[in-house]
Amino acid sequence: MVELKIERLGHHGDGIAEGPVYVPLTLPGELVSGDLEGDRLTGVRIERPSDQRVKPPCRHFKSCGGCQLQHASDAFVSDWKLGVVVQALAAQGLEAEMRPIATSPPAARRRAVLSARRTKKGALVGFHQRASDVICEIPDCRLLHPDLMAAIPVAEALAVTGASRKGALSVNATLTSGGLDIAVTGGKPLDGPFLSQLAQEAEKLGLARLSWEGEVVATRQPPVQRFGRANVVPPPGAFLQATQQGEASLLAAVVEAVGEAGKQGVDLFAGCGTFTLPLAETFEMHAIEYDAPMLEALDKGWRAAEGLKKVTTEARDLFRNPLIPQDLKYDFVVIDPPRAGAEAQVRELAGSSVPVIAYVSCNPVTFARDAAILVAAGYQLDWVQVVDQFRWSSHIELAARFSAI
Repeated sequence: MVELKIERLGHHGDGIAEGPVYVPLTLPGELVSGDLEGDRLTGVRIERPSDQRVKPPCRHFKSCGGCQLQHASDAFVSDWKLGVVVQALAAQGLEAEMRPIATSPPAARRRAVLSARRTKKGALVGFHQRASDVICEIPDCRLLHPDLMAAIPVAEALAVTGASRKGALSVNATLTSGGLDIAVTGGKPLDGPFLSQLAQEAEKLGLARLSWEGEVVATRQPPVQRFGRANVVPPPGAFLQATQQGEASLLAAVVEAVGEAGKQGVDLFAGCGTFTLPLAETFEMHAIEYDAPMLEALDKGWRAAEGLKKVTTEARDLFRNPLIPQDLKYDFVVIDPPRAGAEAQVRELAGSSVPVIAYVSCNPVTFARDAAILVAAGYQLDWVQVVDQFRWSSHIELAARFSAI
């Protein structure tokens, strides 16, 4: 048995003591004891709690791996997430105006990936326990939107119908205006009889759409997402911001960053049009995305909407084939890359004459790296808006404005 003092939180939300020793579910300043196993403390007891420690609002928190920070006050989590961004920028020699964090409320998640395993008596559905492949049931989850909780019995039924006894289904569930959009991977292979069985199951469960291993099995109602004035039907399992509030905060930051910057803009890593289509109310837009089905959904949504300016699309791998400065003859750029950031594309942006760049990121470290490239090339980092739409997790999103000096 050893006694340690927690010095800070790591990027995954674990407490870190001198060593380093990693101690989950602890907070800076706490005195803890337990058994040291390698670089981790097990059998942890809180000997002296932090004044920022609170009672977790969800009864599943101790076992479920869906949240990491419910034991910390909202104020602490907000300050910590802002601090992670500030530290990432400082590591690159940068600083910026930090806007107050925008945090999504509890029970707001409109999409989630559930794990579902068939059992002798039925099925087990939920999130995995921490650092485990064991599924934790979540009947009183405080994270998911109440309407998304209906995906739990849906996943149970689909596991009974289509899971093998050896593995778990991955059930991607999304709220749409037409009902639940369900995309399943990890199940039995599709054949004629099974396809018919799944179609009947989708009807019985009242799903908007059911997809199995990327193939649409049944569509009862179009699983529509609304982006500005446009109604879009994304392909199965397509990326979508986790909460409506988070999406609104990121969009508001992008719109503010762009301001009245001319007539034409380009949206890099455009997805299904989260930013492209609302911006098309004011600007002509060119949307670039690697995934052709997402671009097709964006284009269909634009064509059916009223009052939007011209939107063009281009399927392109921006990691291997970034836009070069000669291609970047736009009044502004919106860029929303995956967690790896967009170093190759940013280096080309740095050599361009684009007046304004609105950068959306889900990884402060790669954002800071890319920001340093732009600043070294003569851009100014005007401000950063941190958005916490993955409440109680260590995940951090942000939007930022860069302007040419």
